[in-house]
Amino acid sequence: MARGRVVLNVGGARYSLPPERLRDFPLRRVSRLHGLAERDVLQVCDDYDRERNEYFFDRHPEAFGLILRYARGRGRLRCAPRMCALSFHSELLYWGLDGAHLDGCCQRRLDERLAACGRTAAPPAPSAPPGRPAAPPRWLERMRRTFEEPTSSLAAQVLAGVSVLFVIVSMVVLCASTLPDWRAAAADNRSLDERSRIIEAVCIGWFTAECVVRFLVSRNKCDFVRRPLNVIDLLAIAPYYASVLMTLVTGEDPQLQRAGVTLRVLRVMRVFWLIKLARHFIGLQTLGLTLRRCYREMAMLLVFVGVAMAVFGALSQLLEHGLDLDASNRDFASIPAACWWVIISMTTVGYGDMYPVTVPGRLLGGLCVVSGIVLLALPITFIYHSFVQCYHELKSRSARCGRSLSAEFLN
Repeated sequence: MARGRVVLNVGGARYSLPPERLRDFPLRRVSRLHGLAERDVLQVCDDYDRERNEYFFDRHPEAFGLILRYARGRGRLRCAPRMCALSFHSELLYWGLDGAHLDGCCQRRLDERLAACGRTAAPPAPSAPPGRPAAPPRWLERMRRTFEEPTSSLAAQVLAGVSVLFVIVSMVVLCASTLPDWRAAAADNRSLDERSRIIEAVCIGWFTAECVVRFLVSRNKCDFVRRPLNVIDLLAIAPYYASVLMTLVTGEDPQLQRAGVTLRVLRVMRVFWLIKLARHFIGLQTLGLTLRRCYREMAMLLVFVGVAMAVFGALSQLLEHGLDLDASNRDFASIPAACWWVIISMTTVGYGDMYPVTVPGRLLGGLCVVSGIVLLALPITFIYHSFVQCYHELKSRSARCGRSLSAEFLN
C-alpha cells in the first residue's frame, strides 16, 4: 500500500483518512483493505487507483454517509430518505451491518417490506458493533445469547425449557398449597410441608442464579436493570427472601396477625413468576408490546367505558330507586352500586345478581348493553392490527437472531 492518506470514493463522495485507521475501521469491508495485497484489492472494492491510493466503491453515497455516521458513534442508524428500505438493507449488508442495527421504526419498516416480498433478512458478516466499545470475548457473548435469546441455540432452548419447568412446578405447588385437603394433610404430616418448602427453595434458587448470571453477562448493567422483564423477575424473587427474613424475625407466633397476613401476601406474589414465561413465548411478548404501543387506544377505551358507566349508572339509580322511594329497587340504592351493574352489563351478559325491575329501567338496560357492544368494538380494530404487526415483527426479529448465530458458528 502506498504511503500517504487513503481515499475512499463511494459513488463520487470522497473520504480521506490515514492508512493506520483502516485496521480498526468500524465497517468490516473497509477494514479488510488493511494489509491487503494489491492483486486482491478488487475482491473488496470495485476499482483502485495506485497513484492516488484511492479505492472506488460503486455504492449509494447518501446511504454510505448515514452508515459511516452511525459507525463512528454519532447517533442512530435510520434509512436514507427517498430510498427503498430493501435497497438500504442491501447497502447495510455490503458494508458489514444488517437490519438489527437500524432504529426501531426503520427496522419495522424493513421487516414489513421483506415480508411483503416473501424474503427474510440475511445474516451479516460477523463484525464488532460499529462505533461502540470493543466486543466482549466470544464465550461471554455466547453465554449472553444463551440466557437472553431462547431460540439462539440448542443449549438456550434446553435452558429455557428447564426455566419453564421450574415455573410450572412452582405454580402447581402454590395452587396446591391453598387447597383445604392439602392444608389438612400438611398439618398432620410435617414432612409434606417441608417438601413443599424445599421445592419452593429450589425453584427460587434456580431463578436467582439465572437472574444473577444474566446480570453478570449483560452488555449494559444499567439497561439490564431498567428492562421491564428484569424488574418483574426481581419482583417475583424478592418476596421469597422477604418472607424468609420476616419468618426468622417474627418466628411462628400465631398472635402476630399482621405479620401472618404479610407473609401470605408475599407468598401469593409468586404468581409473578408466570410473567417470566414472556421471555420464552412470542405470544406473551406480543401482548406486552401491543399494550405498550396501543396505550392511547386503551386509554380511549377506558374513557368510553368510564363515561358510559357514569351516565347509565346515574340514570339507572334514578329510574330504579330515586323516583319511587316506596317501591324502589334496593339493589340500585346508590350510583356506585348501579355502576357495578352497568360495567357488568356492558362487558358481559350480566351476572343476574342485580337487574332493573321497572319498565324504564329495563329499556335503559337494553340501551346499556347495546352501547357496550358498540363502544368496546370501536378501538378493537386498531388494537388488532397493532397486535398482528407486533407478532410479525417479533417473529422476524427472532428469526434474524437465529440466522445471525448460525452464521457466527459457521464462520
